[in-house]
Amino acid sequence: MIEHLPALVFLAPFAAAVCMPLAGHGHPGRCRPIALFAVTVMAILSSVGLWAVLSTGEIRYSLSGWAPPIGIEWVADPASALMVTTASFVALACLLYSGSINDSELAGRTIPYYALVLLLVSGVVGAAYAGDLFNIFVFIEVVSLAGYALVAVPGGRALVSAYRYLIVGTLGTTFYLLGVVYFYAATGALNLADLAQRVPGLLESKAVIGGLIFVFVGLAIKMALVPLHGWLPDAYADAPIATAPLLTGLLTKIALLVWVRILAWVMAAEHASQGFDIFALVSALGILAAVVGGLLALAQQELKRMFAYAGIAHIGIVLIGVGQANQTGLAGGLYYLINDAVMQCSLFMLGGAIAYRYGVRTLEEARKAHIRDPYLLAPLVIVAIAMVGLPPTGGFFGKWYILLGALESGNYLAAAAIVLTTLLTLAYFARLLERIFRSGDEASAAPAGEASLALRFSLAAPAAAMLALGIWGDPTIKALLGATSGLGL
Repeated sequence: MIEHLPALVFLAPFAAAVCMPLAGHGHPGRCRPIALFAVTVMAILSSVGLWAVLSTGEIRYSLSGWAPPIGIEWVADPASALMVTTASFVALACLLYSGSINDSELAGRTIPYYALVLLLVSGVVGAAYAGDLFNIFVFIEVVSLAGYALVAVPGGRALVSAYRYLIVGTLGTTFYLLGVVYFYAATGALNLADLAQRVPGLLESKAVIGGLIFVFVGLAIKMALVPLHGWLPDAYADAPIATAPLLTGLLTKIALLVWVRILAWVMAAEHASQGFDIFALVSALGILAAVVGGLLALAQQELKRMFAYAGIAHIGIVLIGVGQANQTGLAGGLYYLINDAVMQCSLFMLGGAIAYRYGVRTLEEARKAHIRDPYLLAPLVIVAIAMVGLPPTGGFFGKWYILLGALESGNYLAAAAIVLTTLLTLAYFARLLERIFRSGDEASAAPAGEASLALRFSLAAPAAAMLALGIWGDPTIKALLGATSGLGL
């Protein structure tokens, strides 16, 4: 039973997505319960899988019984199992959230909305577990196609943003697939474990170098790495209130996880043996993304754009950790990636709830609104603390190990970038909280009715998860350190 968990975790949302048009035909009210049931099953199975991986080691699942490198292999190790478990609970919280607000942008699109959400989640599962470059491409594309459609749901300006995202995303897919072709031409393998054995000694090959560059550029577009980030702010700002938290929590994070796995699990041995400087390049680009994203977030007046640029900055922080080419930075980067998925989801949930309840979408409107709801303010303060990187949240532990990794490698520029990004994060959250808490009783905006219990719970759950990730940060980091111990870093 345990060895089949990766397939079962994938099938729970995928089967529900395939059945959704038939199940919801004539009865769209069935869609949400079906989606909630499927994602709940997925969350339970992924939690069992995470426990099994942490207890007994990684799970390798060969589809149809064909062993790799000929067959397709899924690998559930601490990194992928953590990502899948996080994705399942993020999706569950987002479904509770979307059902608790009356989002007029989804009117008449209930069936495709829930089908697309489930397809996106199943694509994340497949990409996280996939053990070869081609199947990673397949599942990343499933995630992207669902993302394009979910951004376009409201119509109007969102169609333009979705079309731009489609064009740029297709370009990223093309680059990635070209890289896969080059890798296969040079090595005759696509399985990550097989590539890790064949790549060392082949970096004189232009095909391998070209493949690595193409794969990196393709995934950099998907993860919105500076300077290839232009599609993201518009896509996230124009996406429906009900959809944005899911997109921000999962879209860029799965592309980032895939790149980390290729870099650390395939290229680490080459780095150790010949000193290949791809890690230094990744660190430099991470520094650029962290600083530029933080500065652009500080310059924004619209809340959703501020949160979008904050996410771009934190992608840079993850890459800084991975780019140090040591276990400490890699484990910190992976852990921060998981935390950032929860933090970004929470941010856009709160931004959407404030817009829905008070009509507040900018800093100036926040200053005029009298927001005193504890179910809004308490999670907002917690996510601000986590984004800045203060204890007792998980954001502190991830950022702390990334900083230690930078100091361990003697990269003081990276350490300074982390500190600077932290100060920038503190600055824009302090400005937001100051606007909210200094608003007076004469404020013009009033809440729209009474908030439902589902809305309050969906906002509280990610905040509680950030604290839980802090409480259990040490054993989780140790598990990630153990998983990366044999990589040659």
